[in-house]
Amino acid sequence: MREALSDTPAVLIHGPRQSGKTTLAKHIGTSLDYRYVSFDDPSNIEFAESDPLGFVRTLPTRTILDEVQRVPGLFTSLKLVIDHDRQPGRFLMTGSANVMLVPRLADSLAGRIEILQLQPLSQAELGGTRPSLIDDVFAAALAPMRVTEQPLSLAERIVAGGYPVTHTMTPTARARWYTNHARTIAERDVKDLARIRALDSLPRLLEYASAHTSGLVNFTSIAEVLGLSRPTAQDYVTLLEHVFVLDTLRPWSRNATSRMVKAAKLHIGDTGLAAGLLNLDAESLAANRPLYGRFAETFVFQELRRLASGAERPTTFSHFRDRDDYEVDIVLERGPHRIVGIEVKTAASVTGKDFRGLRKLREIAGDSFKAGVVLYDGTVGYRHDESLWALPISMLWEANA
Repeated sequence: MREALSDTPAVLIHGPRQSGKTTLAKHIGTSLDYRYVSFDDPSNIEFAESDPLGFVRTLPTRTILDEVQRVPGLFTSLKLVIDHDRQPGRFLMTGSANVMLVPRLADSLAGRIEILQLQPLSQAELGGTRPSLIDDVFAAALAPMRVTEQPLSLAERIVAGGYPVTHTMTPTARARWYTNHARTIAERDVKDLARIRALDSLPRLLEYASAHTSGLVNFTSIAEVLGLSRPTAQDYVTLLEHVFVLDTLRPWSRNATSRMVKAAKLHIGDTGLAAGLLNLDAESLAANRPLYGRFAETFVFQELRRLASGAERPTTFSHFRDRDDYEVDIVLERGPHRIVGIEVKTAASVTGKDFRGLRKLREIAGDSFKAGVVLYDGTVGYRHDESLWALPISMLWEANA
């Protein structure tokens, strides 16, 4: 953020509601003497909507505009003011919806804005550690290891999730908070992006996505469950992506083969939200092995994304599946010729068949394949063969012991 504010007229922090955007903006803004303006205040919305250019011209040189997606008409006026004075760091904005996916808004600030996404807290952030797992697997810099026993079980970490406010709550209060949070997203954030008639379908869609997280997207099934048309179901999934509570993970493919499954995977944005919506605690989740496996895969995917967001080199994510039932849960790429595969297992041990999909991915990717890892709920990391490893899931937040 500090780098962006030093060389770009406007900076937008976007991410899910309650992920800490306002707290972060105020923390940075206080030290840099920014004035804070919130669009949760109806009077600010009324002024900005009735006279957007007049509103922008009243703002001091450095201003935080909080929840800016609530006044999309402001963006054209921001463009005019920025073009008149392109001083870096003029506006620090936050948004709980991805307004830059709206074409006319994206066009109005193209070249004038830097966008940063703030996700819920990673396990490493919660524990104050700086794991190097992603860099290590791309560099093939892995070694046999043993990690410390964990004070929290994997299931406990999964159901807690990463929203900052929930980590001071009891499990009962946390579940109630997540239910209210899903309703707020539907009633406020989605309404800022689109006018839809069946708002009650959105919390039900989130419940469906929670129960089917890490599965292939099936819009026909979603439409039948919610009583919607297939195109409407697809639109609603897209809307929930735009407010950062759902993610679709694209399929990985190489042109050399036509046997790849082309469907994306659907992941809930945070497993704590999913557990709250399904009224699951750690014990009940761990007892439901199929659901536990799906939650663990989503948990690892979201943890990897959160770790990758702070890296200097961009990492892209996908999944691999072919028509012969070979699959890899998560495929990471850095550039066109550096590929890593990740499989997720909730078991406390790993067998040779757990590497089946990784071996297939290695065969197809050839020299681009740098490493394949089975992340499992154990404490020992070891090499399976030249480029395949079994590693503890806790390597996502713990250093080697």
